[in-house]
Amino acid sequence: MGGSFGSRGFRTYQSAPATTTSPFVTSPIQRSMTPSTGTSAPYGYGAQNTFGQSRPSFWSGFGGGIVGGMLGGLLFHGLFGSMLGYGFGGIGGGFSLIFQLLLIGGLVFWALRRFRGQPAGPRAGNSSFGFDTPNYGQGSSGYGQSYGGSAGSGNRDEIGLTNTDLVSFEGLLTNVQDAFAREDHQGLRQLTTPEMVSFFSEELADNATHGVKNDVSNLKFLEGDVSEAWREGNRDYATMAMHWSAIDVMRDRTTGAVVKGDADTPVEATELWTFVRENGGDWRLSAIQEARGK
Repeated sequence: MGGSFGSRGFRTYQSAPATTTSPFVTSPIQRSMTPSTGTSAPYGYGAQNTFGQSRPSFWSGFGGGIVGGMLGGLLFHGLFGSMLGYGFGGIGGGFSLIFQLLLIGGLVFWALRRFRGQPAGPRAGNSSFGFDTPNYGQGSSGYGQSYGGSAGSGNRDEIGLTNTDLVSFEGLLTNVQDAFAREDHQGLRQLTTPEMVSFFSEELADNATHGVKNDVSNLKFLEGDVSEAWREGNRDYATMAMHWSAIDVMRDRTTGAVVKGDADTPVEATELWTFVRENGGDWRLSAIQEARGK
């Protein structure tokens, strides 16, 4: 399809770290359903991202209701005015006013002391990846022969990926390409997030409108390594730099003739694919980013 699209959770609009397979820092996602204003919804579920959001203040919540109600008349013209006015005779009115002002001042002072010390919630630190202390170089052991895993290659694995995970990523690369070439919407729904399905469906519809069909065959995975892997709540994310070759052509939908590409010569491509799983379930493709070649 070209371009970079999909969602990478909180890191959708952050650059992906370089790796041996993709030695240049990859640009952020260009097309995503994840708003850039602090909301993350990689699955289309509307999950809220607390990064960049201001926490509710005391005055907009419980405390504001109390103080506003008091200033609205509860104290000046209500309970305390009645009690102190009658209880102290002629000086009741003046003393009541002073007492109420002191009481309100004390309440405000207590509120400021009480709520000033609350933490402001998650916030980005000095790290370029939005975390104060990323666990660089904690790559898993047992990588397959075609995978790199050295810390020096930009590997930032915070969740402990296993060889089984890496094999799953390689399988998804092949299966997604195959489902797209067969225009298998049901297969794409099983392998990718709803957002990615929408992008793929848009591309397939555009191909049909122009009377062509993408034909991908003889895909061979050449090499890959971890760009970064992290956890957000009950979701795990892993961004992988993946390099492969394939016969990739566009054919006329009616005649089958090649209208773009070379059916005899494989082409090579390097992209960063981001995968997501929820509650330890199956991995799904959630984003694709273009990577510059070596």
